[in-house]
Amino acid sequence: MFAEQRIAHHQESGLLGVTTPNQKRPTRPAAARGLRALPAGVWVLGGVSMFMDMSSELVHSLLPVFMATVLGASMITIGLIEGVAEAAAAITKVFSGAISDYLGKRKWLAVLGYGLAAVTKPIFPLATTIGWVFTARFIDRIGKGIRGAPRDALVADITPLELRGAAYGLRQSLDSIGAFIGPLLAIILMVLLANDIRAVLWLAVIPAFIAVALLMIGIREPESSSAESATRSRLTPSDVKRLPRRYWLIVVLGGVFTLARFSEAFLVLRVQDVGLAISYVPVVLIVMNVVYAATAYPAGVASDRFGHRSLLIVGLIMLVLADLVLAAASSPLPALTGAALWGLHMGLTQGLLAKLVADTSPADLRGTAFGIFNLISGGALLLASVIAGVLWSVIGASATFVAGAVFAVLATLGLLSYPGKP
Repeated sequence: MFAEQRIAHHQESGLLGVTTPNQKRPTRPAAARGLRALPAGVWVLGGVSMFMDMSSELVHSLLPVFMATVLGASMITIGLIEGVAEAAAAITKVFSGAISDYLGKRKWLAVLGYGLAAVTKPIFPLATTIGWVFTARFIDRIGKGIRGAPRDALVADITPLELRGAAYGLRQSLDSIGAFIGPLLAIILMVLLANDIRAVLWLAVIPAFIAVALLMIGIREPESSSAESATRSRLTPSDVKRLPRRYWLIVVLGGVFTLARFSEAFLVLRVQDVGLAISYVPVVLIVMNVVYAATAYPAGVASDRFGHRSLLIVGLIMLVLADLVLAAASSPLPALTGAALWGLHMGLTQGLLAKLVADTSPADLRGTAFGIFNLISGGALLLASVIAGVLWSVIGASATFVAGAVFAVLATLGLLSYPGKP
């Protein structure tokens, strides 16, 4: 299923073809590659992501409606809360990634991040004002920021280069399965508990703590050589200059992608806006994440075999279509179709971008590289979410998605017009 070439011959044509000098030449026969060839740690990290996303998406599938209807928040306020929370996560990722590179200990930073996310879950059902929600979202996203870069770097640390696209695709797929189960549970529980949002939010606490326990028990920190340890002890801020030009191109590309894709809270609000009953509003995230989960792993495998530029362009085209369908929607079915296209975009692009960051960064700076990448993406998400909230409040819901389509078209034109390798 995976790329047949050895690393010495693993060359991609076009904009984003990369190899890295930091990996050993693979020795396993190509025929032996497959899901079973992926390290057990990748499966464990995927399971951790699955349980935490099950919890988080159960909350997030109801939170925008909870803020708008129960707490009386405006669309601008919701956009600001979502954007600031994600920006906080992005800023934190820079420091956690750099610290994990310096210490060479990624697991316990990830445990700290997942632990923070778990302890915030009870705050949501207890919230009586929008300030409570903002505080919980802020701390939750700080936890995400702490865990994100070390976890992504850990995937690269434990996975052979020729399986890396598949490894990131698998983790994204398991993450998306959790993101599908969470909203599904939200719908079932809302029906069973007579639309008692607070009672449903309490049940999100359970899978969050399962995720933390699984990470603590199921992952062992990979051993590093004495030479790598010596390199870590000499890391300084000036080492960022060792990140190559191709890496910085991917950082910019990730920022542009995120600018075209604002917070998914607006998907939830859109299906409610076109008439979906409050009990069934989480179905929009179910649809999106089913498609995301179904496409992330195949897209990761494809990224190990084919050109990266083509996959990214197809992903952007799917985002343009998603935004246009959501802008034109006047009933739940078209809005759900737009959400499915949104999920297809995510599946095609998110694992691939993570793979490209890993492939273009030195092993001893990998955590830092993911941190910087996520900082730029988080800043773009803050800007995109604020713009989305303002457009929704001032002009209307359709304008929000039309603006997203415009940004996605500009990103697509940029990729099409770039003349080869940087």
